[in-house]
This record gives sequence, structure tokens and C-alpha cells, in this order.
Amino acid sequence: MSEESADAQAYDPEARGLRLVVVLLGLTVVSGLIDAVSYLGLGHVFTANMTGNVVVLGFAAAGAPGFTVSHTLTSLVAFVVGAVAGGRMTVRLSGGSRRTWARVTLAAEALLLGASAAVAFAAPDSTPTVYTLIALTAFAMGLRNATVRKLGVADLTTTVLTMTLTGLASDSRAGGGSGHHSPRRTASVLAMLAGAVLGAWLVIHHGLGIPLLVAALVVGVLAVVASERE
Repeated sequence: MSEESADAQAYDPEARGLRLVVVLLGLTVVSGLIDAVSYLGLGHVFTANMTGNVVVLGFAAAGAPGFTVSHTLTSLVAFVVGAVAGGRMTVRLSGGSRRTWARVTLAAEALLLGASAAVAFAAPDSTPTVYTLIALTAFAMGLRNATVRKLGVADLTTTVLTMTLTGLASDSRAGGGSGHHSPRRTASVLAMLAGAVLGAWLVIHHGLGIPLLVAALVVGVLAVVASERE
């Protein structure tokens, strides 16, 4: 980067803060945490990973024990509605910067996850709480995914890893590629794993409220510090 470019970036308010790559890796950690909460604490349903959720719906429809059609459909519908809302929000903000898209969406996600934590603390063992938590967290993930898709940062979807792992293997030197994007893809996998480990530990030892509150706080911080730089 030239000295003039560096100086211009230093005075560009949109470029200040954490790069989007770091922000999206943070959100990937949150996704692992959220799916740990939903799968372990809300009846074997995913609210971030919709690929897994479609498979789980098949298990539930076939009558496999431990899976519920109503839980899974609630998650799928809430996610889709959240994605629609995210798409409309992105259109409304399309004249602004990518930082604006990211910050507004992440602020909304943080509020939704904060509301989820409040519900989990207020009525931890009721059936309405389970459906409310599924709907709120799935809606938040749909909202976020719509924005992440529009941001278009390569190899960082924040919620699914199938293509990330495929690219990591097929583009590696062993697969005949250059391995150019391997660090970012590896970081994404490790971020999801770290979130899942943290989320599972918190659910097992502290219930649902604490991990949801942690997720809300992390996303809130990322909303404040995100820049438009990749």
C-alpha cells in the first residue's frame, strides 16, 4: 500500500475498526455457539446451520426419536423470514457503505440474541420458551446470512463449512492447488469448532441463558467495531 493510500485510509471513517474478515470469523464463533445452544438445549434442532436442519427435518418426519418436526419447521420458517428481512434491509441500505450494512444487521442480531437470553433466564423450562428461542435465534441467523451474502467476503459464510472444507482440500497443494486461501478457510473451521466447544460447555454447565448472553455481547461488540475493509 502506498503512503498516500495509507494516509487516505487513516482519515477514512468507514475504514476504521476491525476488518470484515476478523468480524466474520467472530460471527462464525457465534454460529457454533448458537447451534450448540439449539441442538443441545432446544430439542435437536439447528438454528444457524440450515443444511443440517433440512436433514434433521427428514429424521423427524421419519419418526426418529429425539427429533421434532414442529421444532425444525419453526427454525426453518424463522430463518427464511429473517433472510427476507435481511434482504430488504440490504436493499434499503444499498446506497451506503458495507460498514453500514454490517453494523445495522449486527446490531439487530445482538438485540435478538439479547432478547433470547432474557427469555431463557425468565422462563428456562417452559415449552413456549423453546419455540421462542428457536424462532428468535433462527430469525437472527437468517438476517445475518442475508447480509453476509451481500458482503461477499470469500470463504466466510459464518454458518456452514461444507464448501469451505471442500475448497480447503481441493485447492491445497495436495489437491494440486496453490493453497492460497488455506489460512482463512482453516481459521473459519477452527472458529466454528471453538464456538461449538464453548457453547456446549456453557449449555451443559450453565443452561441456555449464559451462552445466549455471551453471543449477544460478542455480536454487539462486533457491530460497534466493524469497518468496511476486508
